[in-house]
This record gives sequence, structure tokens and C-alpha cells, in this order.
Amino acid sequence: MAYSQSHKQILDNLTGAVMVLDAALCIQYMNPAAEMLLEATVRRLKSRPIEDWLSSSENELAVLRQSLASGHPYSKREARLLTQTGQELIVDYSVSPIPDAGILLEIQARDRLIRIEREEELLTRHASARVLVRGLAHEIKNPLGGIRGAAQLLDRELDREELHEYTRVIIDEADRLRHLVDRLLGPHKLPVIEPVNIHAILEHVCSLVTAEMGGRIRIIRDYDPSIPEFNGARGQLIQAVLNIIRNAMQALEEAETSAPCITLRTRALRQITLGAERHRLVCNLEIIDNGPGIPDEISDTLFYPMVSSRAQGSGLGLSIAQSIMNQHKGLIEFTSEPGCTRFNLFIPLELGHDTSC
Repeated sequence: MAYSQSHKQILDNLTGAVMVLDAALCIQYMNPAAEMLLEATVRRLKSRPIEDWLSSSENELAVLRQSLASGHPYSKREARLLTQTGQELIVDYSVSPIPDAGILLEIQARDRLIRIEREEELLTRHASARVLVRGLAHEIKNPLGGIRGAAQLLDRELDREELHEYTRVIIDEADRLRHLVDRLLGPHKLPVIEPVNIHAILEHVCSLVTAEMGGRIRIIRDYDPSIPEFNGARGQLIQAVLNIIRNAMQALEEAETSAPCITLRTRALRQITLGAERHRLVCNLEIIDNGPGIPDEISDTLFYPMVSSRAQGSGLGLSIAQSIMNQHKGLIEFTSEPGCTRFNLFIPLELGHDTSC
């Protein structure tokens, strides 16, 4: 008994999830890491069939029973595990038969690692695109200033009034391009950092878009009042939220969606990793619309500058919004299918953001 108790103490202190199943594939033991992973205690799961939490696939369960009968261990990568709160997790697990005892199951969650890899790739791609765009924008501004200046000088020298129309076209187009380049480069001055409330920002944006929509699109609010204030750039955050909501409005109207609506939902999340950095408390703002969805062909490059699914779109709104979130050490992610497009804006609530451009 002392020997088995010492082994139990070792298993209890492991950070990896470990379980012991009997010959009927029912749980006999779970260490604390496994209880946290499945969000349930061993007492609650002891009488539950394996189909309730690991897999309902007959092939997968057949392999597990074959391993139990033959005594041969095996591993399974990127399997799907269901927690008792209904959350589906992606896991790797190893099966080691124990003679006359059952099966030792070691489970490693993959969701967090996959999320970190995906977010790091997203941040790296966005940063690379921003560096490239800034370089191109500066190269465009220099000759653009020369073109505009030359057009102004030419305009003064022309005697015929009908020729002034052509120089004015050159000047107007040069100004339009300069405005576009300025938007690519972002703001020229440092933002004002102050305590901000996410719901005050959302209500300000709602007042703006309600005036634009004239009641054509329904806005649903689902706020978590427990979310505290945080230090941020109020004007920039308003711009980021406004860019995403306006995109949703335009998509809903162009698709002539029946009963169009946009949902704004806020929730506080704890111990969230964004990129490679773990944050104690994060605000998750969801902007959800019931429009046609985002085309698959642009989903991987959606946050790149000049990428848009709309013929009249500049493709700058989401790129600017992502940059603003990055400056607040946050991140924007999205999922999309016809009838439900969801943008998640993750904003760390700790103090000390560096929002310099």
C-alpha cells in the first residue's frame, strides 16, 4: 500500500494529465491536472462511459480496446476531447496498457500551443506587412510631392483656362494619393493614454453608427459590467471598433441580409496567452454579424493593407484596427461562415501598455 501511495503522490504532482482506465474503459484514477483539463472530478466521471469525454468514434475506441487486449502501447495526435462544460479540446494522448490493471492514459492539451503558434504567425505576418507598407509609403510620398509641386507651377504658367482643368486633376489626384499614403503610415503624433472604459467606447461607437444606419440594422448589446477600466488610447480604440463595425454594416447591406443585426459582447477572460505573452486578465470584445461571411480566398490575408472583398473598399480598416490592438499588446482574431462572422478583440487589462506607434 505504501508503494502504491508513493506512486500516487508522484502522479498527483505531475503537470501533465494522467488517467487510469479499467478493463471496461471506465476511469479509476485522475490526477489533478486531468481533473482541470476535463473540468470534472474523478468521482463525477468514474461511472461515465468513455464516449462521454474522449471520443464517440468506434474506430478510435476499437484501437483502444485492441491495445488493452494485446498489451501494445500507442499514441494518438490531435484527437478531440470533450470537457464536462461542453468545450472541445485538441489533445495528444499516449496509451500504455498495465498488466492486470487496465490502461494508463497520458494526455497533453494542444489547444494552447496551436493558439500560440497561430497568433505568433499572425503577429509576425502583420508586422512584416507594416514594415513593407511603411517603406513603400515613404518612397511614394517623395515623388508625389514633386508631381504636385510641378503641377502647381505649371498651373500658374498656363494662359488658357481650359488647360487649368488638367492641372487641377493632377493636383487633386496627388492629394488623394497623399491622403491614402498618410492612412497607410498611421497617426503622426503619439496618442493620449488615459483610463478608458470599454463600454463607454462601445456606446460612443453605437451612437455614431446608429446615426449612419438610421435603424436599418439592429444592434444587440451583451456587456459584462465587471470588466474594469484600463489604460489605453481612447481615440484609437474607437477607431478600431468603428472600422470593424462599419465593415459589418457594409457587408450586411450589400448582401441585403434579412433581419440584419450586429452583436457586441464583452467578457473578462483569465490567464490568456496572446502571442507568446501570458496575461492575467483580458477583455474579450466580440463583434458578431449575421451577414454572408468572409470569402475563403482572403481569410489568410484579411489584415494585410489593401486587402478587401468589396469593390469600393480600401482594405485599410482591418489593418489599422489590428495595428491599434498590437499597440495595446492585444490581438484581433476572427471566424467566419455564412450567417455568422465573429471578430474577437483581445485587450489586456493590466496597466502599463506601450501604445506608441
